[in-house]
Amino acid sequence: MIMIGVTLRVDDWSERVERRDAIDQRWIKLLVACGCMPVLLPNHLPTVKMILSQLTIRGFLITGGNDLSKYGGDSPEREESERWLLRYACSSGKPLLGVCRGMQLIQDYWKVPLERIEGHVAARHIVHSGDGSASRNSYHRFGARTTVDELEVTARSQDGVIEAVAHREFPIRGIMWHPEREYPFDTTDISMIQQFFEGENAYETW
Repeated sequence: MIMIGVTLRVDDWSERVERRDAIDQRWIKLLVACGCMPVLLPNHLPTVKMILSQLTIRGFLITGGNDLSKYGGDSPEREESERWLLRYACSSGKPLLGVCRGMQLIQDYWKVPLERIEGHVAARHIVHSGDGSASRNSYHRFGARTTVDELEVTARSQDGVIEAVAHREFPIRGIMWHPEREYPFDTTDISMIQQFFEGENAYETW
């Protein structure tokens, strides 16, 4: 199995005076189904750097949850670690997949403006790509309808919101749907994740 570094959301439990790093257990099950060994990366940049210095990490998954700081989010420690990972992925050539918030982070990093959108929370809609159309889940309040030269749009929803992007130079991809929230897991998502982290570039249209 290949080791994949996985970022975690921040849950603020005020009643217990705790800030917790957390992940949906379905992500673990999905990644194992994809032949990946998830390595959970805490929202503490010195520890992330230490982990990467000790383990052979093949690539990175930036998961969903928590809005970006400039759009009202309150997890600066997460943003610090994930932005560093994004820079590290660019410099090292390691593949990085951003899901929902992860894709928004990729877009924001390359200065794509996000906007509040309607009808994309706890919904399903048809997503169109060069590979055809598919029904996808949706759990996000922010999105974009425009892009920049560095990021190719590879999928859009029916209302024009960008649903997937691919960097034109680096092995960096983003999707807005949550493959871990499908039951059973979608076989096309499993194939996409497998082939992306194995470096086969078979899903250039997603």
